[in-house]
Amino acid sequence: MNIYIGNLSPETTEDALKTLFVEYGEVETVKVIKDKFTGKPKGFGFIEMPSNSEADQAIKALNGKRIDGSNIKVNPADPGGKQKPKRPFKRRDY
Repeated sequence: MNIYIGNLSPETTEDALKTLFVEYGEVETVKVIKDKFTGKPKGFGFIEMPSNSEADQAIKALNGKRIDGSNIKVNPADPGGKQKPKRPFKRRDY
């Protein structure tokens, strides 16, 4: 299951998140999203856990927990694909 972690402090590292989540089960990947120009963290990230039951336990236990001075938000990640398709551009003939 892919898990979204929001409201991260700029000091929070991927290693710190992995250490936190590994208490609830196996962690496949950890990714803190960073700005591509400055390299500074944007304040959110994602964690992939193979077991849904372990991921649910981690979400319930860690949502709202204070880490590096910030109360983090932990939710199942939105798989995306919910955007309305864009209408194709149509030229008007005057």
